[in-house]
Amino acid sequence: MTERIRKFLKRRREEGPCLVVDLEVIRENYLAFAKTLPDTRVFYAVKANPAPEILKLLVELGSSFDTASPAEIEMVLAAGATADRISFGNTIKKERDIARAYELGVRLFAVDSGVEVEKIARAAPGSKVFCRILCDGTGAEWPLSRKFGCAPEMASGILEQAHRLGLVTHGISFHVGSQQNDVKAWDKALASAAAIFNEVSERGLTLSMVNLGGGFPARYLKNVPKVDAYGKSIFRALRKHFGNRIPETIIEPGRGLVGDAGIIEAEVVLISKKSADDPVRWVYLDIGKFGGLAETIDESIRYPIRTPRDGSKLAPCVIAGPTCDSVDVLYEKEPYMLPVSLEIGDKVLIEAAGAYTTTYSSVAFNGFPPLKSYVI
Repeated sequence: MTERIRKFLKRRREEGPCLVVDLEVIRENYLAFAKTLPDTRVFYAVKANPAPEILKLLVELGSSFDTASPAEIEMVLAAGATADRISFGNTIKKERDIARAYELGVRLFAVDSGVEVEKIARAAPGSKVFCRILCDGTGAEWPLSRKFGCAPEMASGILEQAHRLGLVTHGISFHVGSQQNDVKAWDKALASAAAIFNEVSERGLTLSMVNLGGGFPARYLKNVPKVDAYGKSIFRALRKHFGNRIPETIIEPGRGLVGDAGIIEAEVVLISKKSADDPVRWVYLDIGKFGGLAETIDESIRYPIRTPRDGSKLAPCVIAGPTCDSVDVLYEKEPYMLPVSLEIGDKVLIEAAGAYTTTYSSVAFNGFPPLKSYVI
């Protein structure tokens, strides 16, 4: 909670949940990444929070951008970025979307299969491509599935195919899992990347870039390592696997840039028990999974929750959202400790909610409006 957010919420008179993001926190986070990894380009993961004010600030700070769709590309261009600062990092793209990105000036594309290479060769001839490889995500609170990336042993063949079709074989990418708490998680992936660099070289091709992906955490209930700890560990791994021939590197922070810059203000709608002797209360908020807290799926992300009654006696609670859907329960497997004195109508603050909240909010499920957002 920054003083700027505190003052804004004090003046706010509207009903319903809202997210408030402090741009000064994002500025500080970006400068920390730039200082820690000075030779690495930052490609902000737009999907984390595409608010125009955030994009504009990051353009001014010199950031580049990782995008997932033509709509995100257009948002970034509207914020003032040039197309050479944009990567189309989604490995699952319609050919017409590739063509649109190419029309807008984008020349850097992610692939993880031969058929995706063929689409890019047809729709974006001569572009640079980087091949995403699978990464197990051990140590991440939000591990990524096998949906993105190919087995490392496939990458050389995919890149060779890209070369044959007239594309520029630019590099390798991976993602160690979102909210990655292990600063050494990049080591194994960089070992795979270095091996692919060598194999591709033996085929007569040259790679020049490693995309280190995202994974840099925001602070939720647990302390997380500082950005400089990740930077030092990543640099050691680069030297270990690439020696003195360290390639160009980029990172794609999303949560690590904007997560702790935002707070959601919500309201307690109902407090009840399921039986007279049940020791666990149910606390229903006016925001839930469908209102922007989708990352509570499997209770992967446990947001810090502050109440006006903090400091009084605590008791275990199940926390749920307001919709008529049984899936809309945030924390039940591991009940959340909240003040016994909490009452209906109390405002609660859900901290570190600047990333993956507004973009997960449904349009009108059960008639509830999307999560309001204010950037200050």
